[in-house]
Amino acid sequence: MTASTPSATRQIARAAGTVTLAFLLTQLIGLGRGIIIYRAFGTSTDLDSFNAANRVAELLFNLMAGGALGSAFIPTFTGLLTHEQRPLAWKLASSVANLLLLVLTLVAALAAIFAPQIVRGGLFYLAPDLPPGQEALTVLLLRTLMPTVVVFGLSGLVMGILNAHQRFWLPAIAPAMYSLGQIGGVLLLPPEWGIHRLAIGALVGALLHLLVQLPGLLRLRGSYTLTLGMHLAEVRQVAGLMGPRILGVAVVQINFIVNTILALSLPEGSVSAVTLAFTLMLMPQVAIAQSAAIAAMPTFSAQVALGKLDELRGALAATLRTVLLLAVPATVGLILLRFPLIRFLYEGGEFTSRSTELVAWALLWYTAGLVGHSLVEILARAFYALHDTRTPVAVGAAAMTLNILFSFAFLALFRRWGWLPHGGLALANSLATALEMVGLLFLMRRKLGGLEGPTVWRGVLHALLGALVMGMALAGWLALGANFPAWLVAGGGMLLGGLVYALIMLGLGVPEAWGLLQALRRRIR
Repeated sequence: MTASTPSATRQIARAAGTVTLAFLLTQLIGLGRGIIIYRAFGTSTDLDSFNAANRVAELLFNLMAGGALGSAFIPTFTGLLTHEQRPLAWKLASSVANLLLLVLTLVAALAAIFAPQIVRGGLFYLAPDLPPGQEALTVLLLRTLMPTVVVFGLSGLVMGILNAHQRFWLPAIAPAMYSLGQIGGVLLLPPEWGIHRLAIGALVGALLHLLVQLPGLLRLRGSYTLTLGMHLAEVRQVAGLMGPRILGVAVVQINFIVNTILALSLPEGSVSAVTLAFTLMLMPQVAIAQSAAIAAMPTFSAQVALGKLDELRGALAATLRTVLLLAVPATVGLILLRFPLIRFLYEGGEFTSRSTELVAWALLWYTAGLVGHSLVEILARAFYALHDTRTPVAVGAAAMTLNILFSFAFLALFRRWGWLPHGGLALANSLATALEMVGLLFLMRRKLGGLEGPTVWRGVLHALLGALVMGMALAGWLALGANFPAWLVAGGGMLLGGLVYALIMLGLGVPEAWGLLQALRRRIR
């Protein structure tokens, strides 16, 4: 590790702190959204239709822009800024924006036109015996949601521009605006509109997702050029980096679509159950790993642009260690507290105790993959910063192919064992992601000539020991609170678990824990 590595690590930590704070706000609002939605619609066929249609919209956005765009655009754009080529950087941004608008509008229009074929021949391919009207409802919802593909594409580009300038707050709270749009749709529109309230709210939320970031973009005082920029080498570079990444995204999204198709063939509520369970698993993943990854990528990209690979290795190892110290206890806590947490947050209205059982079962198996999802998030961003989109794409494609195969296998096994079959879809995802994590770690270690293994492994051992003690404390709390209200069991469990884990980390002398304690003391003073 070079002498300047600690400063890069501190820069990432400060940025991650900002992003984490924003993400916590976003997660709270997202949690409120989930409570409102699931209490309004339960795990019903109407919500299954919305989630299925929304999955197609997410597929198109992620395939044409989404992660593929960010992984290609941010390193190229940051490199130009680092070498003080600001006019060219903004010409690149303009070209990408114009191309996005044209391509996404065309794709969304085609999807809306062929919505019946997408629904009938795709989503419900394995579900011939549908409730009356569900297919038509899904088609209408799909058409309603198509404009979000265009809006999110442009919003994602603005997010990349702001992050490249080390501006993280507005991009990080943008998802909260999307949640607020959905909340407004459900609460403010006439109840007789049914699930369409949620779809209209999603449209409004997508617009708010973009609009909330525009003040930050305007403050950068960049320039816009009405050009497609096909003659620019930088545009071709972004396109070249996107190519392999699009393939990887396609595999991931196809995997999600396959899982949705499989879930639609299962008993009523299975799609909604796996969707909510996956969302709950992602809450700690977003706060822990995604915030760190978003904060780290501009720093990683700048280190690569300046040829400081030793600094990159040190900063990456420190980021992985920190994420592990948080993700391991989060896994144990979420598994143990899943039932009281779901009961407290969602049970009521159309969300019954049966709904709780369905969601908790899926959440058990999804949470097993929390550590894998967290480390993959960090490692993939490091590869993108190195202008290497092929490696994470190849590994991700292999993992997601295994995910599909695992999904069929575990569905059959769970049915044979008399278990709720949708849990097999969650287990397949966790196992495939764990294998993806192992592959990326091995290849990144080889690419950088090491990852400061002893430092990272000490973090793993500390996290496991702390999580073990925390888990024992939570098990005792659950036994003690068997007859307590769900809110007390869930809230008390989170407070107890966090306190026990923090004390163990301090007792073991973990530097990150002591650094956080010192930072809190300075704030108080």
